Amino acid sequence: MRDDELEGSGERVASGGRPVAEARGSLAGLGLLALCIMLPVTLPVPVLREIVQGRFDVSELATSVFMSINMLGAFLVAPAAGALMDRIGRPRILIVAALGLDALCFLALGAPIPFALFLAIRFVEGCAHITALSILLTLASQALPAASRGRAMGVVGACMMLGIALGAPLGGFLGRSDPALPLQVAGLLALAAAALAAAVVRGSAVSEARPALRDIAAALGQEPALLVPLAFAFADRFTVGFFTTTFSLYAGRIHGMAPAEIGISIAIFMIPFAAFSYPFGRLADRYSLALLVGGGSLLYGLGTATVGFAAPPLLNAVMFGIGITAAVMFVPSMVMTTELAPEQTRATAMGAFNAAGSLGFILGPLTGGAISQLVAHSSGWLAGYRAAFLTAGLSELLCVALALPFLLRLRRQRRIS
Repeated sequence: MRDDELEGSGERVASGGRPVAEARGSLAGLGLLALCIMLPVTLPVPVLREIVQGRFDVSELATSVFMSINMLGAFLVAPAAGALMDRIGRPRILIVAALGLDALCFLALGAPIPFALFLAIRFVEGCAHITALSILLTLASQALPAASRGRAMGVVGACMMLGIALGAPLGGFLGRSDPALPLQVAGLLALAAAALAAAVVRGSAVSEARPALRDIAAALGQEPALLVPLAFAFADRFTVGFFTTTFSLYAGRIHGMAPAEIGISIAIFMIPFAAFSYPFGRLADRYSLALLVGGGSLLYGLGTATVGFAAPPLLNAVMFGIGITAAVMFVPSMVMTTELAPEQTRATAMGAFNAAGSLGFILGPLTGGAISQLVAHSSGWLAGYRAAFLTAGLSELLCVALALPFLLRLRRQRRIS
C-alpha cells in the first residue's frame, strides 16, 4: 500500500475500525513499548560469567541454564497467554500485569539467594516476559490494514531488535563497575515499560469476537500450515541462543574480550538486525514471503557456521553480515504466521510462534554449552566453540531444506506470497 493511500482521510481505516492516522499513532507507541520490553533481555549477557558462573561457582553448562530456563517458562506459558488474550481481550490489563511481574523478578535476581531460587525466579521472569511480548505482537499485527501488515510488524520488530541490540553494550558498560547492576536496571526498565503500556495500549478488546477456548484450539488444529513459520521460529531462536550465551563465553575465553567488548560485538550483530527489520517488513507486503524466509534463513545459517573460525576484527564483520541476513527472515516469518492464522485466534497463533521460539531458546544455550564443553574435553575450547557454531548453522540449513517443499506448496496455493 502506498503512503498516499495510508495518509488519506478517516475513510481509510486500520483493522478494528480505527482511522489510519490513529492506528499510526498507536503503532508508534507500540514500537516504543517493544523497545522497552526487549531492552532488559540482553542486559545480563555481557556479564553472564560474573553474575552466574562467578557468583555461584557453577559449570559452563549450568551458566547456560540461566539463559534457557526463562525460555522454559515462556515455552509453557506463551500459548496459554495468547489463548487468554483471544478469549477475554483486555490487552492493557494483561500486559501491564505481566510487565510488573517481570520487573519484580529482575530486581529479585540481584538479591543474595541460593542458585536454585535464582533459577526459579528466572523461570517466572520468562513467563511474564513472553506474556507481554505475545500481546504486543498481536496488537501490532492488527494496527494497520492487512495489506500493510508487514510494515506494522516491521516497525515493532525493528524496535524489538533495537532494544536487544542496545541492551548488550549497555549491560557491558553498567557491568564494569558492578556485575549486578544490569539486573537492577533491567527491573527498572520493565517497570517503565509497564507504565508506558498503561498509557499506549487500548483498554478494549482487540477483536469483538470472543471464542471459547475449545473453539480456539479447534481453529488452530485446522491450520497445520502454521507449523511452517513455527519451525522457522524454533530454528531462528535456537541459533540466537548460541549468540546470547555461547558467544559471550567464547569471546571471553578464546579472544579475551572484556564485558564491554562482548556487548559491542553482540550489538554489531543486533544493530543491522534492527535496522533492516523494517525495510524487509515493507518488502514482505510486496514480495514473496517464501523467498524472504527461505533465502534469508539459508544465508543466516551459512554465516552462523563460520563464527567459530573468525577472530577480531574479522569476527565483527561476520557478526554484522549475520545481522543483516537475520533481518531478511525475521519479520516475514511473523507476517506469515498472522496470514495463515484465523483472525479470531491470531493472539493464540502468535503465542504458539513465541512458544516455538522459546523452545529454540531453551535448547540453543544448552546445546551450545553441552557441545562446546564435550568437545573441549578432548580437543580444547577453540574446537569446542567451533563445533557449537557449526551445529547452530547446520540446524538452520536443515530447517530450510525440510521446509522448502511446504513453502512452495503454500505459495502455489496462494496461501502466502
